[in-house]
Amino acid sequence: MSTAHVDLSSHSGSNVGPSFNEQFDQHGAWRREFAHQLHRLSEWMAEHDLMDAAVQERLSRLETQVRSDKVMVAFVAEFSRGKSELINAIFFADYGRRIMPASAGRTTMCPTELGYDAAMATSLRLLPIETRLQAQGLAEWRLKPDRWTEILLDVNDADQIARALEKVAEVRKVTLDNARALGFWHDELAEENPVPDSDGLVEVPMWRHAVINIPHPLLKQGLVILDTPGLNAVGAEPELTVNLIPQAHAVVFILGADTGVTRSDLAIWREHLATSPDSLDARLVVLNKIDTLWDTLNSPQEIAAQMTRQRTTSADMLGVPLAQVVPVSAQKGLVAKITCDDLLLESSGLPVLEEALAKGIMGRRRAILRAAVATGVTSLRTETSRVINIRRRDLDDQMAELRSLRGKNASVIESMRHRVEQEQREFDMSAAKIQAVRAVHLKLLRDVFQQLGAKSLKVELSELAQTLQQKGLKLGVRKIYVQTFERLRGTLDKAQACGIEIQAMLAGTFRQLNAEFGFSLQVPPAPELESFANELSQIEQSHLQYLGVGNALKLVQPEFAERLVRALAMRLRAVYESAANDLELWSKSATAQLDAQLRERRRSFARRIEAVDRIQHAATGLVERISEIEAGEEELVQLELRLTELTAQLMALPESGAPAQDPGHLPA
Repeated sequence: MSTAHVDLSSHSGSNVGPSFNEQFDQHGAWRREFAHQLHRLSEWMAEHDLMDAAVQERLSRLETQVRSDKVMVAFVAEFSRGKSELINAIFFADYGRRIMPASAGRTTMCPTELGYDAAMATSLRLLPIETRLQAQGLAEWRLKPDRWTEILLDVNDADQIARALEKVAEVRKVTLDNARALGFWHDELAEENPVPDSDGLVEVPMWRHAVINIPHPLLKQGLVILDTPGLNAVGAEPELTVNLIPQAHAVVFILGADTGVTRSDLAIWREHLATSPDSLDARLVVLNKIDTLWDTLNSPQEIAAQMTRQRTTSADMLGVPLAQVVPVSAQKGLVAKITCDDLLLESSGLPVLEEALAKGIMGRRRAILRAAVATGVTSLRTETSRVINIRRRDLDDQMAELRSLRGKNASVIESMRHRVEQEQREFDMSAAKIQAVRAVHLKLLRDVFQQLGAKSLKVELSELAQTLQQKGLKLGVRKIYVQTFERLRGTLDKAQACGIEIQAMLAGTFRQLNAEFGFSLQVPPAPELESFANELSQIEQSHLQYLGVGNALKLVQPEFAERLVRALAMRLRAVYESAANDLELWSKSATAQLDAQLRERRRSFARRIEAVDRIQHAATGLVERISEIEAGEEELVQLELRLTELTAQLMALPESGAPAQDPGHLPA
């Protein structure tokens, strides 16, 4: 066979970089180190009383974002393209055998998710196909564990795991009426229907969805693999194409190298993967089974030329750059990894694919996460510096006040005490005004949250839902769909306008408080919700496929139409909740400033009165208090230096995830 091996170096470059597994492992190490240092920073800030509500929320969100960051890779293909074998070769070769069913006649029949949740048992969970007869979507069924069949997995027994996972390939025979109700038979689409047996029964998957929870090193670090079978199965489950596949960070689309792009391959690509020009960046096309082209009757040059033609034709038909079409033999790659055959591994093309995955998915995911981290850490430093500056200005005011008392007699000192008490009374009286502003602010905010809430969303979708649930063809549904999304974007526009209104109101109040009490309140700019409007547009585009002529017949089924609306509602709810969360964090940041300055001002009154009392009772009291304030000012300088140092360490964590210099010790 070695004479037929094909040199892939022209496609990959002579030096293949770190594999996807290695890159993901490094990414996991970086996330763990970042979360560890963030926790240390949190403890340090709490110890020095620098943790107001906004800072605490910012820290909590950053830690949650980094610790729980998931990277989902969806593998999509028509039947018999070697998809499960490719998953075995990339992720499970260390088991020394196939884990996902990939032998002849044993193909994945239901969508399968592989991930790890430490709170759940190591198991295979299977949702019966009959649940399709009810309106609930997959997300709702996830909340009903008793409806799933669970099979425990033994992590120390690869054979037991492989045997258990064969269940995802199980089928059952049903009547045509049952197949029709389950979404696997369409009278008007005869060429897509399964072939009935002699008794008139057809095969359908036994299970609707499978979830494999296993502590594989990559899955423990947040990788989620979505294995999706065939056009018929994908198209019948709206939640897959509306929620899961569009939210995957990358999609690996598998073709047969011997067949190229078939009609059904093209249907999957156009209907479910190439929904917008932006989505193509996260698509990787694999020409699998290149070993079928290895032929001792042809020279390696002829084989390479044939492979190049298939790559070029596939790239042209799918509208992707040639670099995103990678030739692979998953089966030979798996064998090569298990037998440690480096020559066969290189010929399989698997290292090239793994590098493409590593650069494409991990590079993009790491860049996005680092950008979010940089923004979060910068905001954290700004908000904490503001707390330190409030204390510094308060100490400066006290110092000026105390120095003015040098050489003064008892009556002047007593007069000072009365003046401080009068200021305190006036300040306490202003609390009612501040509470009134707060009440208006919170009311406006509650109105926004109501607009972005689940009840309002249900009302917005009601007309679309009613139209889809009418009997017969849904001829006017596309127009109503477009109008629905216009209203949804209008809701976001109203939320944006309300945020700007709240910002203007707070700005006026803060200016007044700054003038009256010498505060330094500054309202942060209202959050920009444009990214959420863009996300709505992407959802709209990816969803439009269901309203075209090709799916008109599926929409006739009321069960399918209802599942479609439910899947859409869940995706939209996530967008609205994210927008509401951004508004809430912004609101906390604005009001936390006020809380911090009110708190520090009350402390200041107590310290000023205490200082005057000490001066009245002892001649040395003035000198002592001035010395204490000078020491306090020096302490604030050191706090700010340490804050800058700790946040800079977070920003400077190396890409490899290796520990930064002196990362483990964060002295107070």
